[in-house]
Amino acid sequence: MSAPTQSDQRTSLLRKNILGSFLIKGWSAVVVLLMVPVTLKCLGEYKNGVWLTISSILMWIDYMDIGLGNGLRNKLAAHLAHGETERAHSLVSSTFAMLTYIMIPILAILLILVALLDTYGFLNVSPGKVPDLDAVLIVTISFVCSTFIFKLIGNFYMGLQLPAVSNLLVAIGQTLALAGCYLVYLSGSHSLMHIALVNTAAPFLTYVLAYPVTFYYKYPQLRPQYKLVNLSEAKSVMTMGVKFFVMQISSVVLFLTSNILISKLFSPAMVTPYQIAYRYFSLMLVAFTVICMPFWNATTDAYERCDMAWIRSANKKMNVMTLLILISMVLMVAVSPWVYDIWIGDKAHVDIPMSIAMAAYIFILIYSMRYSYFINGIGKLWLQLVFTVSAAILFIPLAYFTARWSHNIIWFMTVMCLVNLPGLVVNRIQFQKLINGTAQGIWNR
Repeated sequence: MSAPTQSDQRTSLLRKNILGSFLIKGWSAVVVLLMVPVTLKCLGEYKNGVWLTISSILMWIDYMDIGLGNGLRNKLAAHLAHGETERAHSLVSSTFAMLTYIMIPILAILLILVALLDTYGFLNVSPGKVPDLDAVLIVTISFVCSTFIFKLIGNFYMGLQLPAVSNLLVAIGQTLALAGCYLVYLSGSHSLMHIALVNTAAPFLTYVLAYPVTFYYKYPQLRPQYKLVNLSEAKSVMTMGVKFFVMQISSVVLFLTSNILISKLFSPAMVTPYQIAYRYFSLMLVAFTVICMPFWNATTDAYERCDMAWIRSANKKMNVMTLLILISMVLMVAVSPWVYDIWIGDKAHVDIPMSIAMAAYIFILIYSMRYSYFINGIGKLWLQLVFTVSAAILFIPLAYFTARWSHNIIWFMTVMCLVNLPGLVVNRIQFQKLINGTAQGIWNR
């Protein structure tokens, strides 16, 4: 019996990670769904809308790594594909050091901004309904910034083509947060501070405990060491990472500022039904991400080894999965009124037009990701960069004027769909050119 080829090993690892990630992400999805009614019961619709808006702001911090996390996963996969263990060790050490240097001033700047700005006016929040907003922001920002560096462990596992482990760390943090929120509910508290505290402290604890397990038990040969910090290695990560960073920041504008804009242009209470619809339909986004994520670094490995036949085969499988996702989302729209009724009861109302608009938005993201994850693995990021930034630049003014003109959140969500369509089209064209070997000029950058 012949030994398995590198392509067979890659496919086997891919399948194991997809299966493991499905189980883990399935549990994560259950946790996220259970979190919604518990948090609503603790806070009510208004405070819950404020917390969701704060959560969106906190997620900005995750994108402040100048793309080092995604740069690490690509470069680590490439080094290991070529057997360059010493360079991989230096890469991990250098990336951790750079993240530490970045986070300390970011934390200081954010805390100063909270102290100086009128946060109530910025978020359109009533001081009478939320008296401790500044304190909540200080506590949550401090925890999220502390978690920031250790979260690189997730990118480390992705670079090893083990995204299921990264997903497991996220799931553990979410589970701890749900347990904490449930305890807050049982205590009879309606404190925004308590909910914010358990949601931000749980992932911090998870990653802090994961660090010694990862680098002292599983992979001591790659443990970050200050003596191995190499600015040239950090520069090589940043060269690719900066492109990821700009795309991440643009994605923040597109995806995360929606809560802030809805709060300011409509009402904090309107954020709640919007987020309920988002969490419902994003179950398909989560499912698709579980499938796509292992393909990213598997594609890097295949591309480094010039195995384009494997990439073409994987592409055919992705076509089938995208069609199944579309059929599933149509069914989800059809049954959404009953799902919302069982899930949240009369705590909030999500109508059919909002469900349709959200389903369309999520599918556009999925269909675009279906190509971008392969392109990310190959490292040809220029066109994605251009179109993601362009969409971000257009989104805020278009959303603002559309909301002022229509006073209707459905039109606001329509703008979200439209600004993402050009990038989807370009991703598809570029992918076809890359796998057919016809990509030239900007299509090959």
